[in-house]
Order: sequence, then C-alpha cells, then structure tokens
Amino acid sequence: MKKHLLFLLAIALVLFLAACTTGENAGEEQEEPDSAETESGEEESEGTAEESSGEKILYLNNGIEPTSFDPSIGFDAVSWDPLNNLMEGLTRLDQDHKAGPGVAESWDISDDGLTYTFHLREDANWSNGDPVVAEDFVYAWKYMLDPDTASPAAFLGYFIKGGEAYNTGEGSADDVGVRAVDEKTLEVELEQPTGFFLDVLTNPAFFPVNHKVAQENPEWHAEADTFVANGPFMLESWEHNVEMVFAKNPEYWDADAVKLDKVHFAMVNDTNTQYQMFESGELDTASIPPEMSDQLIDGDNVFIGPYGGLEFYRFNITKEPFHNKKIRQAFSYAIDRQEIAEYVVKNGVEPAFGYVSPGFITPSGEDFRDVNGDLVAFDPEKAKQLLEEGMAEEGYDELPPITLSYNTSDLNKAVAEALQDMFIQHLDVEVSLENQEWAVFAEAQQNLELQFSRSSFINDYNDPVNFLESFITDSYMNRTGFSSEEYDALIEKGRSETDEEARYEALFEAEKLLAEEMIATPIRYYNTVVLEAEGVTGILRHPVGYFDLKYADKQ
Repeated sequence: MKKHLLFLLAIALVLFLAACTTGENAGEEQEEPDSAETESGEEESEGTAEESSGEKILYLNNGIEPTSFDPSIGFDAVSWDPLNNLMEGLTRLDQDHKAGPGVAESWDISDDGLTYTFHLREDANWSNGDPVVAEDFVYAWKYMLDPDTASPAAFLGYFIKGGEAYNTGEGSADDVGVRAVDEKTLEVELEQPTGFFLDVLTNPAFFPVNHKVAQENPEWHAEADTFVANGPFMLESWEHNVEMVFAKNPEYWDADAVKLDKVHFAMVNDTNTQYQMFESGELDTASIPPEMSDQLIDGDNVFIGPYGGLEFYRFNITKEPFHNKKIRQAFSYAIDRQEIAEYVVKNGVEPAFGYVSPGFITPSGEDFRDVNGDLVAFDPEKAKQLLEEGMAEEGYDELPPITLSYNTSDLNKAVAEALQDMFIQHLDVEVSLENQEWAVFAEAQQNLELQFSRSSFINDYNDPVNFLESFITDSYMNRTGFSSEEYDALIEKGRSETDEEARYEALFEAEKLLAEEMIATPIRYYNTVVLEAEGVTGILRHPVGYFDLKYADKQ
C-alpha cells in the first residue's frame, strides 16, 4: 500500500513509526512501520573516520536495530534504508527520484493496463552467485501475501490480481496474478489499472527472495553468514543492536558504479550522542539535535531536502472519550502546530495543516496540498466550545483519564510534552504521558490498546492515495477503529479511476472527510536535514523512498 510521488518532505528518527502509519510507521505508516517511521533527517545516518587500510568506508547511524531483513516483515524506515542498499527490486528509484530499471532491464504493459511483463537482466545475480530469476519474485510476493506470514506490507500486494483474496483467506496462492514465464521473464496481472504500479514496486516489500536459499533455511535473513543480497552491497557482519557492516557486492549487475568498499552502520538512538560521534569523526553523517538547530542549520555541511511523510497522532475511537467526534476535534484545534515545528522540532520542518504531504502534483500541474488547502487549524476558542459540546453529548462532568502514548525517542518526548502543555493551557485538560519501546508500542497501537498515540508515516510510493488508504476499513495501518463506507468508496476510486482528474477529486474528498471525522490529527511534515562530513558525496536521498548508497563516495 503506501508509496509514491513527485517528492517532498520530511522524516526523522524513528518514529514510527509510520506509515505507513510505518508507522508508522510504513508506514504507515510505515508506518509504519506503518508504515514507515523515523524522524528528522531520516537517515539518522552518520559517521566518518580515516582508514589506514585504504578502503573507502562510509560511517552511518541506523538509530536502532532493523526490525527485520525479511523484506516482507521489515516494513519501517530502520529496515528500509539498509535493505534498499542490500537488495534491489524490479524497479529502483533513479537519480531523478523516478522509478527506473532495477533487476528488470525493461518491461511491457498491455493496452488495458492490467498486465506487466518484466524482462530480468541476464547478469543479475545473488551475492552467493545464484542468478536472480523470476521465481524469486513469485516466491517473495506470495510469501508476503500468505496470511501465515502476517506481513505488515501485504496490503501493497492487493494491487495484484488475487492478492487480497489470498491474504484474507478467501483465495489461494495459485490465484495470485504473478508467474514466471521463464527464468528471466515475470508476468504480473493487476486487479485494475494502476498508473503508479512501477513506483509501488520500488518499495522493499517487493524485493525478491532467493527461493532456493529460503526454502532450505527460512531464517536466511536473520544473520550475516546466511543473508544473500542482490543489491549494491552485501551483509558482511551484523552484531545485533550494536552495528552492521556492508561490503561491496561483486555479484551486483552494476558493481562498477559502486565506489564504496564498505558501509558501517552504528545503532545510536540519541540525537546528541550521534552528533558528538559526528564531531569526533566516528560518523560521516548526522542529524542535528533540535537544540542546536539555530547554530547549525545554515552551515555549508548541511543537506536540506524534502521528504514525503507526516508526524501525526491517532485517536482510538473505540475508547472514551475519543468515540465522540467533537472531543476529537477539540483536541486538534488546541494544537499550535506552528509552535511545535518552529520551537520544538526545528530544523526547518513545516507544520502540517493537512494529511497529504506537499509535492504530489495534480493533473492540472498544481500541488495537491495547495489545491485542497488547510484542513486543520489552531483555534483555542473553538477547541473549548467543541469540548463543552462533546462533553454535554456524552453526559460528562469531567473527561475520563487520558493518556498520550509515544514511542521512545528524545524528540518524540519533546513533542508529547508540548502537546501536554497545550491541552492544559487551551482545554484545561490534564493528559498523562507514557513512552514505550518501538516493538511494544507498535503492537499495542495495532491492537487498539492505546487511547491517543503518536504515529509517523513515510510514503511507500509516489502517489497521494498512499497515506489516505491507511484509514480504509480493516487496513493494517488504520489503528483507530474508524470505518466508513463513504471513505472506502472514495479510496477505491482514488486507486482505480483511469480519469486522473476524477481520481484526484476522489482523493481531495477523502482527505476532507478524514479531517471532518478527525480520527487522526496532523502535527508536521518531514524533511531531510543531514550533516555531512567533508568529502562525502553521492548519497541519494529520495523525497519519497529510501536513501541510496549505490553512487555514494568518500574522499
């Protein structure tokens, strides 16, 4: 599901966590995560040090341990970024941030837009020397869709004919529209025309899996000595929760383009510590601690760019008092997003007054965000009025206890504390805070155990439907208890309508409905703000996607 675009905005340290939603996670949000979830300067990557060996080694920071290097399970930024450099799908985001050839050197699309035939490179190999074959994609995608896998990315496979039916137990693997025509030809049949399908395929969830290795050892992805890669780098060593070392993959079809010998990933989940490591030469890149933004943001060694994503908070509408729409709206109107962006998160991030990030271009050539305008606002008086009305509707003399939950990080804590202060100041409501480690937090949010909780969404592919589809009924990325036939119908049209103007109109209406129901309140968009050591060049930071070290260099 999530994934798209003409690029934009922001992302940070592990938030997720995602969108998803990644999410938060991825996605989510994810997500979270939901998709997809990280924080300001998505890569929180960092590092640098001189090597007596003469090797070119780039020192980065992944923040925390990847959730998984199984492409179907590691559906979040802390897994996506490293995976995108270990593996490669049919398509790969190019230097212009567009879906270009990857393992597939070319493809044909049927006139009705339903059948894609991919032609795999003859010289595409795995790091163990095996050829990358069409069956590796068939195996990987059906594994992702297998309900027993419980992949958080499975919804992305619903574009494929029979994918949703198989994943929901109403169909079989044999009905999934993906087949190996021969060793180097893959045919994919879609449920309906999907103009952004090539963008969807850049998501790591669609990476191939060496089916022979996986059938022999289902845990092939868990350790360096069993991991097989087909991307620019291979996994040389992995000390869990401490560090990972990637080495140039000599079997990669485009190995001559790879300049680095190795990439060293630390796992430091503290913005100040990783910045100190950058200053001491232990990291080649770093995110800027918020409290140092004013003095560092204008430096010559700072990269600033857009990143497609959103930090937001979900209301669990199955729990009091947020089953009441006016109370949800009241809490949203009490949030001063400009203050949070400017004085808490800093680093040039923009406050979010809508859900879809800037950078998605409409058929008329305008930005989606500009066309649909501001859908949320800061209005303390309206917040108080809505709270009174909502409490009256529920017969409350006082609100039930409210707990705001967030996944552990120093920045997430700072944002949560700012929200806590605003609710006291503008609503006279005391809110308790709780933080949880990511894995615990993500599971609790998915199980609707949290009342009011932080999320982040990093776009999975280049289309505005990516975020909006997170809130359809029964979506893995929903995590709010929300269900609306009207909303579901708008999203369906936003996925399949072949008239682009009509498709975007459906997406405009879906976003407005989301704001009216206020099942989630946006906080700020992501951007990429990264300190780079002198001599580091060529790191591709895609506005919607994952950072790419294929062309990176270090002098």
